[in-house]
Amino acid sequence: MKILDKYLLKSFIITFTTVFVILFFIFILQTVWLFIAELAGKDLDFLTVIKFLLFSLPRIIPLVLPLSVVLASIMTFGSLAENYEFAAMKSAGISLQRAMKSISLFIILLSAIAFIFANNVIPYAEYKFINFMRNIAQVKPTLAIAEGQFSKVGNYVIKVDKKSGDKENILTGITIHKQSINTIGNTTVIKAKNGELISDETSNLLKMELFDGYYYEDIPTKNYEDKKRVPFAKATFKKDVITIDLSKLNKTSEDEGQMTSTNNMLNLNELNFTIDSLNLNYSKDIKSFTENIYQRTGVISNYSYSPSAAVAAGQISTVTIPKADSKNLFANLDVSRKLEILKIATNNVENTGFSIDSSLIEMGEKQKNINRHWIALYEKFVIAFSCILMFFIGAPLGAIIRKGGIGMPLVSAVTVFIIYHFINTFGKKLAQENSISPLLGSWMSTIALLPLAVFLTYKAINDIGGMFNFDVITSPIQNFFKKIFSSKIKA
Repeated sequence: MKILDKYLLKSFIITFTTVFVILFFIFILQTVWLFIAELAGKDLDFLTVIKFLLFSLPRIIPLVLPLSVVLASIMTFGSLAENYEFAAMKSAGISLQRAMKSISLFIILLSAIAFIFANNVIPYAEYKFINFMRNIAQVKPTLAIAEGQFSKVGNYVIKVDKKSGDKENILTGITIHKQSINTIGNTTVIKAKNGELISDETSNLLKMELFDGYYYEDIPTKNYEDKKRVPFAKATFKKDVITIDLSKLNKTSEDEGQMTSTNNMLNLNELNFTIDSLNLNYSKDIKSFTENIYQRTGVISNYSYSPSAAVAAGQISTVTIPKADSKNLFANLDVSRKLEILKIATNNVENTGFSIDSSLIEMGEKQKNINRHWIALYEKFVIAFSCILMFFIGAPLGAIIRKGGIGMPLVSAVTVFIIYHFINTFGKKLAQENSISPLLGSWMSTIALLPLAVFLTYKAINDIGGMFNFDVITSPIQNFFKKIFSSKIKA
């Protein structure tokens, strides 16, 4: 490696390291700020707080790394251009692309490290972070219940207006939604004026004593008409005890515990396996639902009608329908039989429509879950490629603006990063909602900024114009106002 390559690489690495440490510290403060309400005043030891922060830090890297690369690139190349070092290189026959060679190799290496980090370290840290939070909830169960918002604890969703007491186990204004396994949604609502949490560190059971409250419980019915007549049941109580099983919420050991994996806790191979399983189950569910709809409607292959099949499906009970004229299906039926068949048909249509609507919601959630896994998979590659993209935006931009230091480079870097982050968040949100494909949603920010990187690199390499030329934008505006003022003066 030549002396020039060493000098440029050293300048970039020093600037990049300094910027990365500063930005990382700023994002750490943001993390502490987000969780300070859950950690402060809970009698947690210092080591527990440190471990909590260490497990939450890796998720910051995807935000800090691209911003650090673009800011360090602008500062390094801007300083070189401002001090006429690039001019000296060009006079010696060294082009900009030759000067960028050593740093480009470093950025490629950095991208590879970012991919390995995103594929291995971040999923493991996410796993440890969630387990650690759940482990804290077992030792300090009040951490799992936040004031003024609904918190999921076991099979219950709990909201309290205020927590008090030495251990914040005295609760006021309690609202509890009990989730049922056999039904969709929350069928039981419990409200109480006061309550107390009683827990034991050696037990996985959390006992909640409630005082002066009442129950609301939906009554399960076979059809929707009965649901209108019997909407719910209500009961009051002076004291009630709820026992919550924390065995699924917590683990007994940080190293030996098991828990349900999510898309953020999986590496590349695990994501591929999970996506294949989810797609297979999704296809089976659609096929099962389709067959169920055909059976409920009595539609058989080639659309032939079979009364015995309809009776077996439970749609017309024991009613026997004789063969009717194809021109008039009701020609051979009396009035009572016509009304009975129309009533059965109406109920079938309503029940089928309700089943289709419910299944559409269920299938939509399953598709969103598949999309989230695809996004998690693509994100591992996006993080790596974003380093290369930001370098080829920042390096030529620094050479063009010819400004080192913090001022102009910081403004330029933050502007580029905000645009990148906004498009990235917007694309992933659309993909999660199944509005666009996960591939497009994950790579939308890269696709949007790639032409800018190509344009700036071309402009810097060919030394076209040096600074940006805003005359194309400002000249029409200036001419417009000149015409207005000149017309007023003449008048």
